[in-house]
Amino acid sequence: MSRQSISFTSPNSEWLNKKVNVEHEYKSNSEAVNDLIRKAREVEAIRARLIEAERSGFTEMTREEIRAEIREELRRNGEL
Repeated sequence: MSRQSISFTSPNSEWLNKKVNVEHEYKSNSEAVNDLIRKAREVEAIRARLIEAERSGFTEMTREEIRAEIREELRRNGEL
């Protein structure tokens, strides 16, 4: 696992502190940031798949079905 040093704006730092130290939603800043990155990657994959499906016109799946399929693929690949 790589280590990185990052800086946050005051509002983002306050939000992160609240999630970790007040609400205890995450055990550490690292856990919170990694979770947010995983969610962003999932959204990116879903968006790409939806754009591809809309352009090709070769799907009859609903957006919800596509999202579920992508989430399952990401879980199988250990990306979620």
